[in-house]
This record gives sequence, structure tokens and C-alpha cells, in this order.
Amino acid sequence: MNSNGKAPQRLKIINGRILTPYRLIPNGTILITGSTISEISERDINVPDADVLDATGAYVSPGFIDIHVHGGGGHDFMDGSEDAFLQIARTHARYGTTAMVPTTLTSSLDNLLNTLAIYEQASGKNTAGAQFLGMHLEGPYFAMNQRGAQDPRYIRPPDPAEYNEVLNHSTSIARWSAAPELPGALAFGDYLRSKGILAAIAHTDAVYDEVLAAVQHGYSLATHLYSGMSGVSRRNGFRYAGVVESAFLLDQLDVELIADGVHLPAPLLKLAYKIKGHDRTVLITDAMRAAGMPPGNSILGSIHDGIAVIVEDGVAKMPDRQAFAGSVATADRLVRTMVTMAEIPLLEAIRMISSTPARVMGVSDRKGELRAGKDADLVIFDDDIAVQLTMIEGRIVFQQNPKTRLETVNTLPIL
Repeated sequence: MNSNGKAPQRLKIINGRILTPYRLIPNGTILITGSTISEISERDINVPDADVLDATGAYVSPGFIDIHVHGGGGHDFMDGSEDAFLQIARTHARYGTTAMVPTTLTSSLDNLLNTLAIYEQASGKNTAGAQFLGMHLEGPYFAMNQRGAQDPRYIRPPDPAEYNEVLNHSTSIARWSAAPELPGALAFGDYLRSKGILAAIAHTDAVYDEVLAAVQHGYSLATHLYSGMSGVSRRNGFRYAGVVESAFLLDQLDVELIADGVHLPAPLLKLAYKIKGHDRTVLITDAMRAAGMPPGNSILGSIHDGIAVIVEDGVAKMPDRQAFAGSVATADRLVRTMVTMAEIPLLEAIRMISSTPARVMGVSDRKGELRAGKDADLVIFDDDIAVQLTMIEGRIVFQQNPKTRLETVNTLPIL
């Protein structure tokens, strides 16, 4: 029984190509009770009182989990409004994202604290979009010459007084990205680990010995591999392995890939997959506000004082077109890129955006797989990986035009 004394609603999804953790069930059935998956079967499950949703042969996948995303639908998490958080969550749900980690940009301390406060306000109202799994602070503790599009006005080394203030202000921080070679960065990693917060390496000029030290002090993830980080370099004639090579060498490090097909060409996607595998690779959108929007002019960062950018060729660019300014990817595009460009099996590409990020973020006990007992977070998509339906904890939050041939035998509400 649920809290109002009624039996929870039951839903049966039939005729789906179900992507379980280890195999595809070609014509399977999923039974959902309330917010949880109750059973998965190769045959029909006899539940006379259940609503029925016919997947008509489409793929049924675990929901996509995006652990690094800045915005979408014309909004950014740094805009300073609850509505921005809610609209971004709704936008990405249209493309299969069922859970996300909202991400900041380097900013003033006041702006950061305000964004954290708004996150906590918005979290309780987010019933129709991708669930929030905590905040990701990207910066401000970065190497200046690896800043990318991060605002140089706010880049600085870790300050214990500052990060203590931030962590005392909010309990919603799930991960924090920093450059481990900076003064104080190793102590910062230790402190994050003591608080149960994921420490990630980002926007960094570190060499192998510095990355190894970082891993020993709690850093466990390489933020957007290849982007904003060192590769092989020469100093006084001697070659040094950079962060990219270190991430490949150190099995303890998970890696993120912006698999939009623009930031990284097919050979680099294939190389990362070949070395790290699907169980150590997380697909991320790193999307800015223009995700889900038409090409044209946009703004990176806060709507109030962000940087003007141009969106074309499937990516955001700086006005002089000499550098990328951010991704406009959605989660479905990541999977499509890995399957078509990187030639990776669909089941493994799905794991990179479901079970692997769930493990990295510590939520694999309830999310990331289609398995009995886990949250009913799922996506239904066609052979082109075009999303037809998104469900979060048993609630349909997006359903494509009925022309997609997805039909419910009994009418279900769409939030």
C-alpha cells in the first residue's frame, strides 16, 4: 500500500527489445509497480489489473544519467532562478535523461552560493524532469592556461577557508572538479573524500606523477577526457605523460567523454573505449543552454553576464570561431555517436550512460539498470535512437507524437 492507502499502480510494458545489463531480450515484458521495476521476463507477465504500454518492437533501455551538464532549452544553471533548473531538467528528459548532476561554471563565491541555494529550492519542485543527483562544482580551482571557456576572473588555487564555507553552506554537492597540481589541491582532495564528495581532475596541466598523487589523495575521475587537460609535453627536452595518458594508465581513474561527434573525432572515441572500456567510461553532454535549441547566437554561462557564443555545426563556438565554447549535445546524441562513429555495440554504449555513471555517482543501488527492485527509470527509443518515451520512477514525463506508434492500452497520465 502507498501513503494514501491505495495499492500502487501497476504498468506492464510489452513487445520491447529490452536492454538488460548483460543482454538484449528481444520481445520482453517489464512489470512496474508504483515507482519500481517488479519483474522482467522473456514472456508475458499475467497481471490482469495492470495498465499496458505496447513498445511495438522499440528498444527499452535504462534511463540515461548525465553527470556533467550546464544547461539546455535556453537556460543555464547559473541563471539564478528555479525556473532555469526545472526547464533544463524537462528539456533533457525529452532526450532520455532521467537523472542529472547540474554543473556550475567558475564564478564569484556569492554567485556560487546563490546557485547552490536555488538548487535546493528547485529540487523539491522537480517532478516533471530529469531527477537531480546533487551539484557538480566545476571550478574555480583550475590551471589558467587550461581554462577553456571558464571565466579567468575567478580562477584561483584551492582556499580552505573558501571551500569550507561552501561545504558548510550546502549539503547538495556531489562532485567537485579541480586541477590537482595547484598548491593545496591534494589537501582539497583529501577533504572532499572525507565528506563523501567525488573529486575529479579537470582543466589541468598535471603530469603523471601529479596525477598519481591526486589519485592517492581521493581524485577518481577525469573530467571530459582530452578537453581542458594536458597530453604528452616536453620540459627542458624531456617528455612527460600528461593527464590523458595518466588516465589511460591508472585503472583507478574513470573518464568522461563528450561524445557529441564534434569535440572528439572517431579515433579518439575508439581509443578511449579500447583502453578504458565501457565500465570505466562515462558519456556526458557537458551541454550549455543551447542544447535542444536551434542554431544561432547564444550565451555561455549566466544569462546576466555570460559569454556570447555562436552555435553552428552542432557545437557552440567562441565568436572568433577559433575555439569551441561548449557542447549542445543531448543524451540520445551521445549514444548515437558511440554506436555509429565509434562503432561500439549498443548495449555497451548504453552502459556508458546508465550503469557506469550510476556507479560513479554512488546511486547504483537504485538506478542505472533495468533490474527488479530498481527505480523504474527507462527510455524507449527506435533504431535511430530517437527517444519516443521517457519514464522516471514509473511516471511518464515525455511521450513522442502518437505517430511513433507507441500506444497505451489504458490511458496513462503524462506529467
